Amino acid sequence: MKIVGILLVVLGVLGLAAGGLSWTRTNTVIDAGPIELKATERESLPIPPIAGGLLLVAGVVVLTKGK
Repeated sequence: MKIVGILLVVLGVLGLAAGGLSWTRTNTVIDAGPIELKATERESLPIPPIAGGLLLVAGVVVLTKGK
């Protein structure tokens, strides 16, 4: 339960501070022998501020009540 609480707190803080999570994914578009073309895509998971606050509070509750 402690890991779940920490994960909820981290997601809540990220949701409040940054507005969500974002990452970059590299995909191989063409792979023809020695020639290789790659495309980089930026993806994100937006977290609304209310959801971030709820995640943060839920994480704190789990950390304080969970054993």
